[in-house]
Amino acid sequence: MSEPHAPAVVSLPPILDLQAAEPLRAELMALRGRPLSLDASQVTRLGGLCLQVLMSARKIWAEDGHSLTVDQPSSGFSEQLAAFGEPDLQFGS
Repeated sequence: MSEPHAPAVVSLPPILDLQAAEPLRAELMALRGRPLSLDASQVTRLGGLCLQVLMSARKIWAEDGHSLTVDQPSSGFSEQLAAFGEPDLQFGS
């Protein structure tokens, strides 16, 4: 399936904690309806609430028929996904 728009790119902040959850949710929802690429290269800490925001976005994008990818995940991002029991969490179409 070809998508009509180039993916929007969101650079995730280094600290994805409780305070980052609502701004992240708002930023992602503002981009709903088009492909989205998340740059996770700078993430050093991933909290549970932000993980829930990302998992919810993954589901919404899939239901809408658009891709949502995580590009360049930092080692901190990947390690914390594993710590949450989601080492193979896949984002994509």
